[in-house]
Amino acid sequence: MCMGLDSAKEEMDSNEAVFLARGMATLAFDGPGQGEAEYDLAIRGDYEAPVKDVVDYIHGRADLDPSRIGLWGVSLGGYYAPRAAAFEKRVKACIALSGPFEWAGIYDRLPALTRDTFRARSKSRSEAESRERAAALSMKDVAKNITCPLFVVAGKQDGIVPWQEAERLAATASGPVTRCFLEDANHVANNRIYRYRSQSADWMAQRLA
Repeated sequence: MCMGLDSAKEEMDSNEAVFLARGMATLAFDGPGQGEAEYDLAIRGDYEAPVKDVVDYIHGRADLDPSRIGLWGVSLGGYYAPRAAAFEKRVKACIALSGPFEWAGIYDRLPALTRDTFRARSKSRSEAESRERAAALSMKDVAKNITCPLFVVAGKQDGIVPWQEAERLAATASGPVTRCFLEDANHVANNRIYRYRSQSADWMAQRLA
């Protein structure tokens, strides 16, 4: 489970519950720039690198089935998860919630607090450096390499990441895509959880069965 820009693994109980109820193990972790890791590691666009280490860890455990690994990502994690799925072929299915397609492309329209958070967690020393580092978070030449099944969630009233970013991901991925675009939902469809959370968990359970 890939965290967002300002979320941490300890917040994921309600998100994990729907997967646990269907017999799937969950592993929420703080990647570069997230949670506990933000103190030592800056945000990086190539999130496939930390995910590779997580998948390697799963392969080293006897109590888990490494042939059935799915990725889930929320907000900026909705970029991190499909980004990793494009490279890490041991991932069999991926859920992306309200992630950007090109972070730099929407940077100027982001709320000031969001830009400030990115600048701090990317360890940028200036706004110019923050913008430069934002350009590293892009699916433009990567999304076509996603071949596993992909479930994409977006709220059409999202005031942070425009829902069209999710459509760009869905339209560019090479594997089968399920769209869940909600007309009256906000960022991560938090105001319409009942319309996607259980459904996405069912979808993941079916793909990993």
